[in-house]
Amino acid sequence: MTLRKITLGIFAALLAAPLAANAADLPRYKAPSYVAPAAFSWSGLYVGAVIGYGFGRSNWEAPAPGVAPKPAGFLAGGTIGYNIQTGSIVWGIEGDLSYSGMKDSLGCTGGTCEMRDRWLGTARARIGYGGWGSFLPYLTAGAAFGGLEAIAPGGTTSSTRFGWTIGAGVEYAIFSAWSVKAEYLYVDLGSFTCGTCGPPPNNVSFNSHVVRAGVNYRF
Repeated sequence: MTLRKITLGIFAALLAAPLAANAADLPRYKAPSYVAPAAFSWSGLYVGAVIGYGFGRSNWEAPAPGVAPKPAGFLAGGTIGYNIQTGSIVWGIEGDLSYSGMKDSLGCTGGTCEMRDRWLGTARARIGYGGWGSFLPYLTAGAAFGGLEAIAPGGTTSSTRFGWTIGAGVEYAIFSAWSVKAEYLYVDLGSFTCGTCGPPPNNVSFNSHVVRAGVNYRF
């Protein structure tokens, strides 16, 4: 072996030593550990909007027995609620208030009798099954209230009525915070005394079926 080759070998060894030391100090790459996505939850506060259609029946005792308008029309309004999910069960409370265009008129003794529902609200409990992730079927029941008007030949009687409601619906989460729903409610607002309908008895009752769609935003 020549002196030139020996010299080159020593020089190469001197260069390789610090490079090897630096390579040993480099951090080793470690693949990130797998983190499972969080399970979907319906818990939390939400607000929303609803639009739908209502149709019902109103029975009058005066000005002539057998007067029975069938009010119908569109509704639109807002919703606020809160859910708590425990396992697969979703418990909630919900309130809503809507403008109502439900009305109907027909001929009666002395002229025309008309029934109107000016606005409609509910305050309800909800219970649903949340075991299907973003799909939530539920049952609901609670209090109902509305602004009714009975318009008779003798004038108009207005009454704010309190009653009850029961129904069911389905809600589906389309994004992390948004969901859409479809819902049916039966609403019974009882009866009130129509002071302008004629001599007693002059009770007027009102109940309705409401079908509506809505969109909610969860915080």
